[in-house]
Amino acid sequence: MSADQGSSRRQSKIERVIKQYGLGDFGETLARRWTDPEGDSLRDLADQMNQEVLASALHDVDADVLEGEVENMYALLTGDNTTEGMRVQAKNTIQSEGVDVDQLLSDFVSHQAVYTYLTDIRGVTKESKSTNRLDNVIQSIQKLRGRLIAVTERSLASLRSTNKLRLGDFDVLVDTQVYCRDCGTQYEVVQLLERGGCDCDTTSGSE
Repeated sequence: MSADQGSSRRQSKIERVIKQYGLGDFGETLARRWTDPEGDSLRDLADQMNQEVLASALHDVDADVLEGEVENMYALLTGDNTTEGMRVQAKNTIQSEGVDVDQLLSDFVSHQAVYTYLTDIRGVTKESKSTNRLDNVIQSIQKLRGRLIAVTERSLASLRSTNKLRLGDFDVLVDTQVYCRDCGTQYEVVQLLERGGCDCDTTSGSE
């Protein structure tokens, strides 16, 4: 990528958050951990970065944080098994330290944002020793999402530049949910693929 292209390109959310929270070369860390054949998943990388963001926010307000407390706070803020009461209590605790919780949560990144950053911005791809059909399906979905996000961003930016759309700094989010009518559960499609299915009990039918 040339210097002119880099200067005219719209900064991605990952780049903005890394700079805003002083995460240094964490972008390189993301690329290294993802491209390692035995490396982390996109979802794990997003969780790791969000924990770094939370730790940085607490450090900036001189909060007294014990070992393991950042991971626990993050789990309370984002965990699927966290009750609403526990989530509110965690938010209040962080807010009392002087952190803008609403801004913090909006700065948390998704695994989709990590994928777009790694593939579109850093130009890296993940090579696995055992690429199977499931991996191919996930990669195809991620690529389609990336293209949809890019097209949408360009269209919105064009409309905004010609004063046909009133819009501030924005992020385009694409969320594809899969709902199982049998067990009543709903998962984001990549999460469904990574976890191996919904909550239907298939064991009884296989015996």
